[in-house]
Amino acid sequence: MGDDNSRQPAPASHRAEIDAFLAKVKSVGPAPTAQGTRGRLIFALDATMSRQPTWDAACALQADMFREAAAVGGLDIQLVYFRGLNECRASGWVEGSGKLAALMSRIDCRGGHTQIGKVLAHARQEHARRRVQALVFVGDAMEEPLDALCATAGELGLMGVPAFMFQEGHDTVAETAYREIARLSHGAWCRFDSGSARELGELLRAVAAYAAGGRRALLALSAKASPGAQALLAQLK
Repeated sequence: MGDDNSRQPAPASHRAEIDAFLAKVKSVGPAPTAQGTRGRLIFALDATMSRQPTWDAACALQADMFREAAAVGGLDIQLVYFRGLNECRASGWVEGSGKLAALMSRIDCRGGHTQIGKVLAHARQEHARRRVQALVFVGDAMEEPLDALCATAGELGLMGVPAFMFQEGHDTVAETAYREIARLSHGAWCRFDSGSARELGELLRAVAAYAAGGRRALLALSAKASPGAQALLAQLK
């Protein structure tokens, strides 16, 4: 995904998917936090070899989200990624975007199968320790038993941890799985590819702002002429 493609507007079909995603974000809303505590968002990535062609562009969008979340305040982010043979790692909870950007810069893609089940189980475990407001996942494939993923996704839904599933590409098996995970966790699914990269980058920042500071944070982001924040605000009226 080159720079020129990332600036192209999203096709109408993608726009409809993004609108549906925004509507779902509206219905979920930010999970409440106790007064004086910070929200927590897990950002998980598939770093297997199939994502290598678009990895640099995806990292740039993800870094934008980290920076916006740090600017909003009130939100800690944990980076989780899987790659290779049974490698699935999680960072500590980080407040500033600089540390996350440094972590991202050290990740390279390696061949292997998906480990989405480990990501979902990790989110469940972290939430048991202290409330997690949302899980964001970006990937392009699914190579695991779907029933097991659905069971854990359903548990996340009961706990109040929505999974926002961003799918890169058009793999039908992945789409079926991501949609079901989103449905069972009361989250949302949206496509992530070269035609919608820029718009979804704005949407990621808007979701981060909303998770951290609710409507007030979105208003501040919208004042910066963020299309993602403006679209989300329109859905919240």
